[in-house]
Amino acid sequence: MARTRPTPTATVPGAGTLFALRAIGLVILARWLHSMAQMNFVAALEGMASSPAASLNLVFLFLLIVLPGARARVERPFHPLPQWLRQALRFFGVLGFLFAIGSIGVFVWTAGWRRTFHAVADTNGWLVAAPALYAAVVWICRPRALWRSNFAARRFAIGRFAVSIDAATRTTVVWQESRKVGQYDARELSVRWLSGAPQGDAVASAPALLPAPVQSDDPAPAAGVAAPVAAADSADSGDSTAASGASQSAATPEPGAPAVQRAASAPSAAAPAGKPARRAKIELLWDSPAAAGHNRQTVFRVGLASEGDRTAARALDAALKQV
Repeated sequence: MARTRPTPTATVPGAGTLFALRAIGLVILARWLHSMAQMNFVAALEGMASSPAASLNLVFLFLLIVLPGARARVERPFHPLPQWLRQALRFFGVLGFLFAIGSIGVFVWTAGWRRTFHAVADTNGWLVAAPALYAAVVWICRPRALWRSNFAARRFAIGRFAVSIDAATRTTVVWQESRKVGQYDARELSVRWLSGAPQGDAVASAPALLPAPVQSDDPAPAAGVAAPVAAADSADSGDSTAASGASQSAATPEPGAPAVQRAASAPSAAAPAGKPARRAKIELLWDSPAAAGHNRQTVFRVGLASEGDRTAARALDAALKQV
């Protein structure tokens, strides 16, 4: 008895991206044909031949619907498109978005808000949907890493860069979006933090000299109260150094001080007053003693824009130190 072949239920990563891009292209094309059907086709074609914006839209729709060279692959879940096609769609999408926003803005300026609302109702919301579709194409084709971070599989995604480490062969492959940057020995790579220390290895700084907490029943500050006490001690003992020691001990938080006071001293000592904290940046350095002229080369430099990037950077640093 013949067995039926089961249909695979799991979709290939990246197929949804191709479907979304083709759907957007078909929606724009259908709306364009509908607008041309309401007027004379010959006049519309003559107007398109003399319009650079229409020619760019035709090229954009062709690339968006056909998607030449696009193929969903498991090893490239976020990049089913070739790099040139992704950049071309992003460029044409930005141009189409700016043209749509400019045309709608001029219409609103000349016709007014009342006629604009009537136009939106007459076009079934197309004046709002058209810029949104162009913006969706730009967002889908945004710069991304090749995959998501998977620390168990030694795959790290930081910004638009992706790093994979093979523990068996001790090799590391670096990708910039869908372009392979190179393959390196994992023992020759290291992570350098340009600005901002890794949070996992941060060392608490020494407590700063802060004034003692003010009592609610006494309006005078604690530093001023500590001075007479220190003076009395110096009069009794006859030692002139007791005053400075008492004032310093009153200003310095003790180990048993509240946690809020100790935590407030760390940021004041770490960052200068009045200056905002800069975004952390890292470099992946390649130091190969065997390759002449390639010592201490920078593989990539990237800023850590999100908490996921910072976590992946710390995990990459720890993984390279363990190889």
